[in-house]
Amino acid sequence: MNHIAHWIGGAERAGVSGRVGPVFNPATGSQIAEVDLASKKEVDDAIAVAKEAAKAWRSASLSKRSAVLFKFRELLHEKSGELAKIVTTEHGKVLADAAGEIARGLENVEFATGIPHLMKGNFSEQAATGVDVYSIRQPLGVVAGITPFNFPAMVPLWMCATAIAAGNAFVLKPSEKDPSASLFLAQLWKEAGLPEGVFNVVHGDKEAVDAILVNPDVAAVSFVGSTPIAKYIYETGTSHGKRVQALGGAKNHMIVLPDAELDAAADAAISAGYGAAGERCMAISVVVAVGDIADPLVEAIAARLPKIKIGDGSDPSSEMGPLISAQHRDKVVGYIAAGESEGATLVADGRDISDISEKGFFLGATLLDNVTPSMTVYTDEIFGPVLSVVRVETYAEAVELVNNNEFGNGTAIFTRDGGAARQFQFDVNAGMVGVNVPIPVPVAYYSFGGWKASLFGDSHMYGPDGIHFFTRGKVVTSRWPDPGTSAIDLGFPQTR
Repeated sequence: MNHIAHWIGGAERAGVSGRVGPVFNPATGSQIAEVDLASKKEVDDAIAVAKEAAKAWRSASLSKRSAVLFKFRELLHEKSGELAKIVTTEHGKVLADAAGEIARGLENVEFATGIPHLMKGNFSEQAATGVDVYSIRQPLGVVAGITPFNFPAMVPLWMCATAIAAGNAFVLKPSEKDPSASLFLAQLWKEAGLPEGVFNVVHGDKEAVDAILVNPDVAAVSFVGSTPIAKYIYETGTSHGKRVQALGGAKNHMIVLPDAELDAAADAAISAGYGAAGERCMAISVVVAVGDIADPLVEAIAARLPKIKIGDGSDPSSEMGPLISAQHRDKVVGYIAAGESEGATLVADGRDISDISEKGFFLGATLLDNVTPSMTVYTDEIFGPVLSVVRVETYAEAVELVNNNEFGNGTAIFTRDGGAARQFQFDVNAGMVGVNVPIPVPVAYYSFGGWKASLFGDSHMYGPDGIHFFTRGKVVTSRWPDPGTSAIDLGFPQTR
């Protein structure tokens, strides 16, 4: 059986904790590997290696850092097919979806190649007589990323490319459910010429996470995952003096106004609700049907569901793969039962796929109509192929529904009315908004992040916010007086 080790100091390093975790192929349900689970000492050792490597990497010129990023980008583009297969094997998502996540991660690498421009400060000549003032940004030192199972390549790339380009050393703790993508990235970094110890990978569970959060040599932690864990990481990390950005869960609404193009809205609901089997923090999980579009919209969505081909993600004809684990599938099944018992109308039942569910962790596309905000399927983030339809009469009711929800990650509106769309982006309390775009993940030169319980911290991820998160500002005030012109002045400095 394949054994997955850590990556520390530019090479694989076998674990010594004596603990391992299973890695499954979700499409077959069989265990395909075991992964080392790090002890606190192993995490501390990796951080110590990163701390030493950070000293030299910080001193590397911006042009050298940029050259490494360009080479890494070239290698990642060249070998994206290999990485996609790794993601599909351990996560279960279809190959096209895996390739898509790598492409979005690659966008952030391309943004980070511009680090010479991104690190530019400001300069004010003659701020006072003979005095110049300028600002610079400098790396933090050792920073860490704790990433989720649902995007084992993209989310680490969102973090590490920016952090490394800015001059930091990076320690990644990926999900232990699909850890191999992180080692593939580590090998690409090495091949690109990144010095040993600047990128490290430690696998593990809560013990490894806690070791990162309390280690005094880690200056900042970036996290993506569920809201309860995001809150824990934010509170624990900040209490130990760290800068933390912790992106949590979501309950993303897609409002469909009566004037929306029906087929486009139905297609979007299917794509955004069931892509990656719903295991996306930006998945649409609630369709808010406004007025008399509700009946035809539900009918249009339901008519499309039998055409979704569910199967092994490595099969090019598959459109939706399995869930990550048997435990998670069973949890989602429980939500379907709860929705039915609480009064929702079960339009399509994804539990009825016994022909393939015995071979892996599969669950079919489920559609629940007449869902209300008091139901569990509405209040909880399900993270599976379950789409709920809430019916309201007016635009104002729809916006109120979104704004009253505890989450504020992403939202979308479908309409042909430009005025309504503009008013929506003004009214809605969410960090990312789509207008006739169901999954509004920003391009790499903007930043990703939600509001309310979807984000703990004041900084979004990647883009300009990413540069600021992984660096700190310094302002320098300088004077070069002529010899013999200095004098003692005990008053507060003034500009004149």
